[in-house]
Amino acid sequence: MSYPDARGNPCGSSTRAALAAAEQALWRMMSFYDAPLADLDAAGAADPGWALPHTMKAGFLLSLTEPALLGDAADEIALAEAASAHAPARERAHLQAVQHVFDGRWTAACRVWDELLLEHPRDALALQWAQLWDFYRGDAVNLRQRPARALPDWDEADPLHPHVLALYAFGLEECNLHAQAEDVGRRALAADARVPWAVHAVTHVMEMQGRFEDGAAWLRQHQSAWAEGNGFAGHLWWHKALFRLEALDVAGALRLLDAHLSGPALQLTLHRVDAAALLWRLHLMGEDVSAQATALLAGWGPDAAGAGHYAFNDLHIVLALLCAGQVAAAEAWVARCAQRALGAEEARRSNHPVAREVGLPVLRGLLAFARGDADGAVDLLYPQRSGAQRLGGSHAQRDLLDQTLLAAAAAGGRRALGRALLNERSMAKPVTPLTRHWIDRLALPARERA
Repeated sequence: MSYPDARGNPCGSSTRAALAAAEQALWRMMSFYDAPLADLDAAGAADPGWALPHTMKAGFLLSLTEPALLGDAADEIALAEAASAHAPARERAHLQAVQHVFDGRWTAACRVWDELLLEHPRDALALQWAQLWDFYRGDAVNLRQRPARALPDWDEADPLHPHVLALYAFGLEECNLHAQAEDVGRRALAADARVPWAVHAVTHVMEMQGRFEDGAAWLRQHQSAWAEGNGFAGHLWWHKALFRLEALDVAGALRLLDAHLSGPALQLTLHRVDAAALLWRLHLMGEDVSAQATALLAGWGPDAAGAGHYAFNDLHIVLALLCAGQVAAAEAWVARCAQRALGAEEARRSNHPVAREVGLPVLRGLLAFARGDADGAVDLLYPQRSGAQRLGGSHAQRDLLDQTLLAAAAAGGRRALGRALLNERSMAKPVTPLTRHWIDRLALPARERA
């Protein structure tokens, strides 16, 4: 006989040791405390005929958005397929979703998880994975709605309940429901202090509201829980650096970059993307970060064969190249992205229309800006603002496009656009030192400096 998991979901294993190891791996996926691979290997060793540990391992590898890991993920999918003949329908659905992810059909994968959650709303793995790929696709509505559909069916005593609350909090924030997001994030942390995704959700609220002093204090308050032994630490250090930049503390942001977003701290593309994004913001503010960008690229070594795998990552690779002054290399990367995005064989991948319709114009706008064609950069970047969410990531991450537009407006002849963007910004949150920086760069009248 097989046993259900800790939340009563059907499982294909009858080995308690395997179930315990898989549950530990699931907690690691949701909490980011160490990678789950050793636990999944232990689950597989305890029950070699169980497909789910291989599916979970493949999904975890794919969630890192590293093209170099596709081969390893394919091996795990093959092992899961070989063991899935007698797996319960729930586990076969997870395998189907992960196969879709492997094929680049991220939207189709999320539809499978949606259907799965209608029958099994306490399937934490489906909630976690769907949130990740909603995030990668910029689907803010489902970031909020999917956990909202499931949460009333959860037992608040479940150890993973605070982590599901954190998923909901982040979805609320990305839908601009800031007060609700902060409340839910704080509730999650009141139940369990070790929920970095909840820390993250409230941090985003404070970022979007211009509360840079509150945000720095919030991260400092919870730092003991996230700064050591947690895979999410680099991203939260990045947020801390953004709060420094909002305060116009450039030296403080550079110190955080050197201490936490460089060298050995950058093990994955997910970490390097944050470093590139911070470097670009500093570059826009007139800082020479070419040495740091060159070091980032040396450690990154982005493989040209991976160009076009994910438009969001391509954007940040190009930013790093431009910060390093490697304009020709950036142009070559964009050309490879274009070749892949325009190829018919890519048409089924979720990244294909996004890269073609949004990614390429944005990349070409960045190249124009780097070549000194500020007005040309505006012409390419501004029309993409309404669709930029499709690139993936968060509002805070995509704000670098608005900051690039402000820099281009200041460098060229589009002062009216710069004024309009700053009007929009000041209506959304208080005028911060960073906003005043852009007001000064655009030489706007004194009445617009309030």
